[in-house]
Order: sequence, then C-alpha cells, then structure tokens
Amino acid sequence: MRAAEETPGAVSPRGHELSATDVTVAYDGVDVVHGAALRLRPGEVTVLVGPNGSGKSTLLRTLARLQRPRTAELVIDGETDGLALTPREFSRRVALLTQGRPTPSGLTVRDVVAFGRYPYRGRWGKGDPDGRAAVARALTLTGVAELADRGAEHLSGGQLQRVWLAGCLAQETGVLLLDEPTTYLDLRYQIELLDLVRDLADEHGIAVGAVLHDLDQAAAVANRIVLLHEGRIIADGLPEDVLTARRLTDTYGIRIEVDTDPLTGRLRTRAIGRHHTRSERLSTTS
Repeated sequence: MRAAEETPGAVSPRGHELSATDVTVAYDGVDVVHGAALRLRPGEVTVLVGPNGSGKSTLLRTLARLQRPRTAELVIDGETDGLALTPREFSRRVALLTQGRPTPSGLTVRDVVAFGRYPYRGRWGKGDPDGRAAVARALTLTGVAELADRGAEHLSGGQLQRVWLAGCLAQETGVLLLDEPTTYLDLRYQIELLDLVRDLADEHGIAVGAVLHDLDQAAAVANRIVLLHEGRIIADGLPEDVLTARRLTDTYGIRIEVDTDPLTGRLRTRAIGRHHTRSERLSTTS
C-alpha cells in the first residue's frame, strides 16, 4: 500500500539528513554563534534549547540559508553541498517555519498554504500537477481544512500559525525546521502540534529541527536535545543526558530541578523562584 498517495492525511516519506559544521555567525562584526555543529537525521526530532540570546534561532536560520554565516559547511545526505544548491533546489529539501510572519490580507487559507508549492512551479505558477493534493493533505494534517476558504486575515494567531505550518508541509521536504512553532497556540494546539511533529518523524522519516523554550515540551518530543549558551553548543545528546539539574541551573542562572513525571515517565523540570517553595511562602506570611 502506498500510504502517502492513498491516505488523505499522509505526507510523502522523503527524509533527508542535514549536517552543519563549523557554523560561525556574526552580527555587526561580533560572533554570536561560535563554531557550531549540528546533525539532523531522518526520522528524528532534534530540539534546540537555551536562554534568550543563546543563538538558537540564528543557528536554525543559518541551516535554512536565511542567515549568512561567516563560516559554515552545510551537507545534505552526506554528499550534496547545501550551500551550492539553487534556492529552488534547496527549498525542495528544506522548509522553515519562522517566527513573526505577517498576516496575509486578501487571501484564503488555501491560497496561503499553496505558497508552499513554489519550489515545484514553473513560470506563471504552472507545472505542479501534485500541488492540489499536497495542499489538501497539509490542510488536513494541521487541522485547518475547515478554514480553507476563509480569509486569512480573519484568523486568530493560533489558527494562522497552523496555516503557516501547513504551508511548510505542502512544500513536502525531507527536512523541516521550526522556530518556536508553539508560539500563539493555546495548550491543546501546542500538544497537538508537537504530536504532529513526532508523527512526521516516526511515520514519514522527516528530519525535524526545532527551537523550543519549554524544556518539558522539548523533553517530550525530542530524540536529541542541543543546549546552547552564549552562542556555543554546550551539550548535545539524549534528553536525560542533556537536561540535568546542574547543567540547566548553570546555563539559565536560576535553580532548576529535574525529575521524572510519574504519570508519563518523561523528564520534568521545575524552575524554583524566590516564592516557589511552600516553606518560603509560609515564612513570608508568618
């Protein structure tokens, strides 16, 4: 059975491996990412975490070729020079969901999602026989099919975020990069989006790289976690190896406790502020 063709909610299993080495990025002559190396493997979710300003989004945008590095080597599938590909060729392999996209005006949701098909179209938007089916699959996967004919300007922030994600899925790449994808989403849709991310990796072999601020969400969805601080990768490995109380406390500059959630069996983190313990609350009220 060719599930990618026969199942309405399926995507094409076209995973690629994206590797980056010696990535150094500078703003105004000052290095903000220092010699980073990252490998996104098919069928795995790799999550970048770290404090604000640690270089997470800059590194992700560099992998997507939206940020010009001072030095970098980018390789797809172990042999293709990612920096030598044309924009169209690269966009058939790698898609990026960025932060802060503008609200489209005068376009339907279906129109917005269809923008994801641009790498496959020729002049005047012609030559994409698979485009209609790809857009329909992406709409269904992200739960916005019922909004397809609605004007995009009338959507909530969370709905619009899912529409932009659908556009990335319509692009049908083997590598999907997500920069804080749960922004603007309420709790239900945050969890549903992360479940979708896992499905894309597990069922379709997509290599996913994502930036997340929520450490518990990172631990729940990731095969590997990359921890950055001041532009440097200080740990890269399994969630239980990277997200240790001592390392997180040192990195974030606040006491962070780590244990295992008895319900899910997953790692759970807690940042401890001055008023977050019972004994301290009692002492302030006595």
